[in-house]
Amino acid sequence: MGFLKPEETALAALQAGYKKANMGLSEQIPLGFAAGAFVAIGYMLALRSTAALPPGWEGLSSLIAGAVFPIGLILVMIAGGELLTGNMMGLSMAVFHKKASVLQLVKNWTIITLCNFAGAIFVAYLFSHVLGMLESGPYLDKMIATAEHKMEDSFLHAFISGIGCNWLVSLGVWLAYGAKDGAGKVLGVWFPTMTFVALGFQHIVANMFVIPAAIFAGHATWAGYFTNFVPVFLGNAVGGGIFVAGLYYAAFRKKQQKSAKAEASASIHTGELKQDAVL
Repeated sequence: MGFLKPEETALAALQAGYKKANMGLSEQIPLGFAAGAFVAIGYMLALRSTAALPPGWEGLSSLIAGAVFPIGLILVMIAGGELLTGNMMGLSMAVFHKKASVLQLVKNWTIITLCNFAGAIFVAYLFSHVLGMLESGPYLDKMIATAEHKMEDSFLHAFISGIGCNWLVSLGVWLAYGAKDGAGKVLGVWFPTMTFVALGFQHIVANMFVIPAAIFAGHATWAGYFTNFVPVFLGNAVGGGIFVAGLYYAAFRKKQQKSAKAEASASIHTGELKQDAVL
């Protein structure tokens, strides 16, 4: 198990952002749906794993939830998926390097938001509501309390919480890009994701599951959901786009430009212009 150097990871993130910016709908729709469903399943597991813990065990509850929730992000990175929070980092990196346009970024974020929402709400309706996995006993109480807590946050609180969340989630994706094998990807995603969950930060796609689940159970409203959606979306965008992509772009842009020119020159001499060299 090993990892690339930080500047090499930055180049890998740029390449990933470039590919995402040029991905067609035939890939975006199923991969976006899958990613939303994966995150929802991870969140449902976290709620069911902690619902029966006694009062006063909040710290342990947060730790357990954090330990199991990352399965959703791991599935996205290993099995394949297009997750909005990761794309907020990747597409921003490509835009900063002028390898993608702002229009491409907006289109990608819009499509992936809708597809993630479809996947998350599918799990919320089918498994939480129809199957009833979160609509009885302590599971219902835990789910309602979680959704209400998120919707009670002020705009500023939810925005700042969103920044913290995607700063960590995007760092997990960043580490996965730099991992040289599957074990490295799992560990790279696991610990930053575990940290954001344990700290209680707000993740836009996770909220696409838990708040609609509470709505289907009759304990929340769509107005409350969309009031929460805006600040969390903006906070997640800042966390991934500025505090990860922006910082590492500022740190490594000169090295990446030199590397890209060297790759292009070598490829031209050998007659093989690789996609990586184009970057």
